[in-house]
Amino acid sequence: MEQFDNIRPYLDSEIPAAVKRVACHPLFNDICNYLIPKENQDTFKDTFLNVKTIKDFQECIMFQAINNIISKTSTHFEVSGFELLDKQKSFMFVANHRDILLDAALLQIALHRYGLDTSEITFGSNLMQNGLVIDIGKMNKMFRIERGGTARTFYRSSLEVSSYMRYAILDKHQSVWIAQRNGRTKDGNDRTEMAVLKMFSLSSDKNFVDNLEELSITPIATSYEFEPCDFMKTQELYISQYQKYIKEAGEDVNSILKGITQNKGGISMCATPSITREELEYCNTFEKNFKFNNLAKIIDERIFRHYKLWKTNYIAYDLVEKSHRFADYYSSDQKKEFEEYMNEGLAGLQGEKDELRQIFLNIYANPVRNIELNKQNI
Repeated sequence: MEQFDNIRPYLDSEIPAAVKRVACHPLFNDICNYLIPKENQDTFKDTFLNVKTIKDFQECIMFQAINNIISKTSTHFEVSGFELLDKQKSFMFVANHRDILLDAALLQIALHRYGLDTSEITFGSNLMQNGLVIDIGKMNKMFRIERGGTARTFYRSSLEVSSYMRYAILDKHQSVWIAQRNGRTKDGNDRTEMAVLKMFSLSSDKNFVDNLEELSITPIATSYEFEPCDFMKTQELYISQYQKYIKEAGEDVNSILKGITQNKGGISMCATPSITREELEYCNTFEKNFKFNNLAKIIDERIFRHYKLWKTNYIAYDLVEKSHRFADYYSSDQKKEFEEYMNEGLAGLQGEKDELRQIFLNIYANPVRNIELNKQNI
């Protein structure tokens, strides 16, 4: 483990000290006020101060906190596919990524529901700028993955992360969650980046098939009725059309907070079937990068096939396409409510309103396009 001290999650022996730091942080009471009903806060704080291990922290604190977020900001959380996972195996969960914190946090709830051990979680170095965030993250099995840097430093950090993930899965028998791409999907167009898959392979000299088969790559499809940070994403995409988008100080933390507190409507998460040896052998018939390119397509197909579309997706598609193709999936009142929600949110953004409207609608409409195209290709 010592070779991974720079990136790994906390060990059980490091939890008590982290608990004290978090409990003394000025924002600790604010966090409790949001997550826990007032009448239960004293008990919650006492429980938190007595946390001694990662398992204590997750079972006594995080599960309660995430379930409270679900109950406060969503109508329901649907989970499927996890009953088919082998409890004796560890998996490389490759997920579409819509919310900085909740995508991985919800996975832990889903795993726990089906009696599976929680996973370790990749956590971008850009987010590890705040002591409180670092402590809570590393207490919750998060490990650091480098963002940015020179080509040489990026390769070194990628090799380190690849080695750690393989070590976690094969030696620690811990599953790992990682996003299918660098950063969240902003435009609703989920696509697996070949670079992520190539990183997996860096830590083994085995041939392509044996190298990746032992990681048990398992795509995860997550969808929200109301896209987390949808208006923030709209503004970023608008600005990015005209200039390089530069994040403001604290913007990532604000996105985390917005994702937690925003109304999400329904939420769906599906563990899709793991990539098979036969599929890897098929990919191996191609040359060099095309092996990973075809594997990315297989993962995307899995996610599209198991991605749940909501009425918001169908409404947005019909609005942006000026059609009534999916009118059977929503009522006129639901369409009116969505348009009111859209117009109210867009009113607070800077830019040309028609362009902002198109960008916003496409965030919701693109999953419909991808799924329809995927059906045609099957």
